[in-house]
Amino acid sequence: MTGSLILDPLLPMVLFYGVVGLAALALGLAIWRRLPGWWLRGLAGLALLAALANPAIQQEDREPLTDIVMLVVDQSASQRIGDRPTQNAAAIANIEAELARQPNTELRTVTLGDGEGDAGTTLMTALSEALAEEPQGRIAGIILVTDGRLHDIERAPRLPAPTHTLLTGQPDDWDRRLVVSNAPAFAILGEQVSLTLRVEDQGQAPATDSVLLSISIDGDEPLTLPVPIGQDIELPIELPHGGMNVLQFTIPEADGELTNRNNSAVVQINGVRDRLRVLLVSGEPHPGERTWRNLLKSDSAVDLVHFTILRPPEKQDGVPVNELSLIAFPTRELFLEKINDFDLIIFDRYRRRGILPSEYLDNIRQYVEQGGAVLISSGPEYGAAESIYRSPLGTILPGAPTARVFEEGFTPQITDIGQRHPVTEGLDALSPNPDGDGPGWGRWFRLIDVLVPEEATTVMSGIDNRPLLILNRIGEGRVSLMTSDQSWLWDRGYEGGGPQLELLRRLAHWMMKEPELEEESLWVEPAGQTMRIIRRTLDLDTGDVTVTHPDGTETVLSLEEVSPGRFETLWEAPEIGLYRLDDGEETSVIALGPSAPREFEQTIASATLLEPLVESTGAGVKAISDGDVSIRTVREGRPASGRGWIGITPRGAYQTADISITPLLPAWAWLLLASILIVGAWLREGRR
Repeated sequence: MTGSLILDPLLPMVLFYGVVGLAALALGLAIWRRLPGWWLRGLAGLALLAALANPAIQQEDREPLTDIVMLVVDQSASQRIGDRPTQNAAAIANIEAELARQPNTELRTVTLGDGEGDAGTTLMTALSEALAEEPQGRIAGIILVTDGRLHDIERAPRLPAPTHTLLTGQPDDWDRRLVVSNAPAFAILGEQVSLTLRVEDQGQAPATDSVLLSISIDGDEPLTLPVPIGQDIELPIELPHGGMNVLQFTIPEADGELTNRNNSAVVQINGVRDRLRVLLVSGEPHPGERTWRNLLKSDSAVDLVHFTILRPPEKQDGVPVNELSLIAFPTRELFLEKINDFDLIIFDRYRRRGILPSEYLDNIRQYVEQGGAVLISSGPEYGAAESIYRSPLGTILPGAPTARVFEEGFTPQITDIGQRHPVTEGLDALSPNPDGDGPGWGRWFRLIDVLVPEEATTVMSGIDNRPLLILNRIGEGRVSLMTSDQSWLWDRGYEGGGPQLELLRRLAHWMMKEPELEEESLWVEPAGQTMRIIRRTLDLDTGDVTVTHPDGTETVLSLEEVSPGRFETLWEAPEIGLYRLDDGEETSVIALGPSAPREFEQTIASATLLEPLVESTGAGVKAISDGDVSIRTVREGRPASGRGWIGITPRGAYQTADISITPLLPAWAWLLLASILIVGAWLREGRR
């Protein structure tokens, strides 16, 4: 309990000061007249003034408050490497034990993890939020347990007490990381792009001149090459396919380095074709010829070379060739010299007439086996003696003609496997009448009967479920066969038409190996840290997907079928970084945020950023590896750090529980005292 004297004047302050002035004037007059009782008059005036001032004693019942020490523990990703988790636990135990011996002191512990997204360590933000929740007058000290690698030092708050740093890490720590400093977002297929990489060492790294760099594209077999340490390397890369190419660069983990989380980097480059080169060979004019031409010419990215054989060898009428306004078919140039320049060759109702010798057709077969693509749009000639099947191309074509040609109406159907194949899946929804029975599109009126080998895939069927559209892979290339030349009826809108352009577009892009039309694929569509894992397959079911985390731990996920041949699941990734997915058949790599997050750009513990802040409060930086520290109390303004100890400043904070006010003297006592003094002054002066 404490007491203090307070005044509560009975008059307004202006009048009170006026009374004080009159009393002083009267006292001065008495002194000037040399009255022997002037001092008694002065005391009487003072008593009256005291009565008017109404003095009282105010007593407070105070309850002392504890001092608060803030302990901020950094548990971000960089604090989970090496022996830092153990150091964190040891530092917390040390601080708790020391403060338990300090009277009237309590501990507030705040932990922080990784910042949202790739914000890194937001230590100052966490400290600011913690201080905002506590009275500043009770903060006796702040202790930060961290590796010093924070990313928001500019948000440091005003510090009301000594702020110490207990630094994790070991003096001999070292780390090696891989940095991709320059990588394009797009690249043209067939052209080299240059990436800039650098391998750098941090801390007390052993002397090493070079390391092996492993390069993998889309999880394929990696290529390794030695690269120097500490130098920028220009690496030329040629993308293998269109669409998104995931390039993974990895250096091996060395003995003794802190972490391998920054030993990998992932670059995603979208491969685009400069131009798609297509050769269309029409065996004879027919209504569907314009359909193929319109489809290919409508795409500005397609370079189309189109030849129509208008004058076959049997139509010799004696007119000299130099008088005909026709272009001679450049067979040698197209099928021997420049065949590899084309991405796709289409034979539209082509029949053998001696224009293309067998050696040219055999060259086309080799072109397919080496990665090319051939599409056959067949008419009645495919089942005749002049069929292109009865040539060296027959060994790679996915349908052997039986010589039967059906000339009757039928509605094309998508087969069961076609419902799951990317070329034909979902075509039903594009029909003119999607809500009706069947596909809801118009009929065709011709079908060539063929026998399909087991390895080929029939995605559309016609009369009595006979094959209509057949796909197959030959070596590195692809072939397809359409056993009807009536697709143009859909383009003309006959009986409502059908999705002819979309079907032919998908077919052409599948043959040119566009990634989005692969039958067997596994990929991820990220949104923040949420993964939509998608598996496309021709099988009726698929296995679980094993997700390997950036730290090497694994999670097994089951996928559910959302549409024929398409299986998906949503999964919230626990952190950003590089993830690998594998279902036993297909693999995929995805980087959420950077493959080496901001937390792993600098992994060697350092107090460089925190030292100015710590020193401004008179505190210090202590390495946890040096052992435990003791905690002492120091006066405000004194140094708060020394060899093996840190200091806190007791605040002496309290809260008032009760207040009582007691007048110094009752009013009558003041009047009695003043009266006695006045009478005494009168008697003194009267005796004189």
